Amino acid sequence: MLVALTANLVIAVAKAVGGLIAHSPALLSEAAHSVADSLNEIFLLAALRRSRRPADRRHPFGYGKERFFWSLLAAVGIFVMGGCFSFFQGVEALRHGAQETFGGYVAGLIVLGVALLAEGLSLLRAVRQAGRQGGVGGLRDPALRTVVAEDGTAVIGVVLALAGMALHMVTGQAVWEASASLAIGALLVHVAYRLGREARDQLIGEAAEPELSGRIRCLLQAQPEIDSVEALFTMKMGLDSLLVAARIDLAPGLDSERVEEVAVRIKRSIARTVPEADRIFLDVTDRPAEEAARESPAATGERGGA
Repeated sequence: MLVALTANLVIAVAKAVGGLIAHSPALLSEAAHSVADSLNEIFLLAALRRSRRPADRRHPFGYGKERFFWSLLAAVGIFVMGGCFSFFQGVEALRHGAQETFGGYVAGLIVLGVALLAEGLSLLRAVRQAGRQGGVGGLRDPALRTVVAEDGTAVIGVVLALAGMALHMVTGQAVWEASASLAIGALLVHVAYRLGREARDQLIGEAAEPELSGRIRCLLQAQPEIDSVEALFTMKMGLDSLLVAARIDLAPGLDSERVEEVAVRIKRSIARTVPEADRIFLDVTDRPAEEAARESPAATGERGGA
């Protein structure tokens, strides 16, 4: 992430200077994109530091969701500073045109070429880091996912800007650079929407993946002391933190001491099976009498009932 931040800051300055010299809307759009990415990297660094704080009395479940909050702010930054500014530059170029000198074209193309190289290297580094953390599973980290998304859109954005500027230079029509700016804006708005939606889902309480919830439910149902699992609730509390709450109906005839032993054993089994489940709550409940009566041997006809 520090590599991405350094690269974005250097590239943002180069694009801004080149865009002002060349009067290029596409290059200025890319400058705004890099500025937004730089601020977002700062947000994500804050997220990494603050999310590692231990739980306290005010936040007994810890600060793991800080990552999701700062990722949401990063998505807003991409939308406002990158997408909206790019749309503005594109519309202005369509309305008033963009006059560039040959030297401006050359300077802009050189800046974009260097930016493409730097952004490509940053993207490769982020993808490799995700691979070391388990490939697609590594992208569960909202900070790393945001970096990969930013670097990927940066590479696509630079390619669009290069194409727009080159076509403008060849044809003399500013519509090509204006179209590139609008395309960059649309790309950034789409990425911001996707990142913001994911951060929102995690902030309001996203459940564990169905496969993981299914494993927990099967483990509970396999316990001989549990008659049925009435309800199972899970919620991601951070990158590697999961809350599990289950409402279970125990077999009849267990005294209080036995119930306590069973509960401790079940919690340990869940923690071994799902290491990220660090907060486990079991609610022992009785099923309604009429439901129990319907499932009794007399009601089902077993053992000569009815």
